Amino acid sequence: MQTKIKQITPETLSEAKTIILDGGVVAIPTETVYGLGGNAFDDEAVKRIFEVKGRPNDNPLIAHVHSDFDLKKIIDYDPPYAKKLREAFLPGPLTLVYPSTGKVSPYVSCGLNTLAVRVPSHTGAQAFLRKVDIPIVAPSANLSKHVSPTSAAHVFEDFNGKIPLILDGGECVGGIESTVCDVTGEIPVVLRPGLITREMIAAIVGDCKEYIPDFTKKEKVKSPGVLYKHYSPRCQTKLFDCKDVERAVQTAKAQNGVRVAALCETFFVSKFEKIGLPCLNLGETETEMAGNLYRLLREAEKICDILIVVEPRKKDGVMEGVLNRLRKACASVDIEH
Repeated sequence: MQTKIKQITPETLSEAKTIILDGGVVAIPTETVYGLGGNAFDDEAVKRIFEVKGRPNDNPLIAHVHSDFDLKKIIDYDPPYAKKLREAFLPGPLTLVYPSTGKVSPYVSCGLNTLAVRVPSHTGAQAFLRKVDIPIVAPSANLSKHVSPTSAAHVFEDFNGKIPLILDGGECVGGIESTVCDVTGEIPVVLRPGLITREMIAAIVGDCKEYIPDFTKKEKVKSPGVLYKHYSPRCQTKLFDCKDVERAVQTAKAQNGVRVAALCETFFVSKFEKIGLPCLNLGETETEMAGNLYRLLREAEKICDILIVVEPRKKDGVMEGVLNRLRKACASVDIEH
């Protein structure tokens, strides 16, 4: 199979629609990361996504719809506070988990009676979703556990020869996946942190809890990105707390005979530059660090064998989502379910 990267035009949107309705898979841009899109109503298309990605079959998918899509077609109950969240944050990087009507493929939610739904703000994604006018499941367009893609080139690196079409919508500005929030109960619960924070949600609806997974239980999760080692570059990583930066520097100096680089926020860059180590600068602000994370992790695997990573000093707000991704990227082993 030949994989083509094409700019988004009326012609390529028509081509993408044909592929989707024929049960195929198309990579699409969103404001967060690129997604691997397929027809949410088509069992074989959904199974194809799991197969192409090498994704575990207990890791649910998110259905993407355009901003005027009638949610009643796919969700069974819409609590009043969910409408407030949609009005405040959508289209945007927030996924809401509702009770499902069961009309999408059961493979989407891995057999659960819930459905995660997202309305991306990316203009190219909206154009594509309006063209097909059906829910599109679109997990990040990377091989399972690899670093998520923020450009069409990243998608091509992982899926050249495996999918027919990548719609090129430019660089993703958000950088990390959407916040996932469960709205099936009386109070919203954040299942996966992201650019829309728990505090931002609580400010709209009065309260919001945070889901803490218990890996000792055999529970099924309603959100992707909860259980497994994720977002990992193809190089060894060593993660240090910001308070241990001097130990990180000494660890870098002690590596012999291998290529070593560092990844850290601007505040710590000079410490590694002083010892002549290549340093990938995450940036200074929350927005910069979220936007740069995946691009730099993919760059790291091309320039080093060992990546020394120092966590940013700020831990709350958007940085909770950044740290979530960074810690999973640097996990030494998979988290067993």
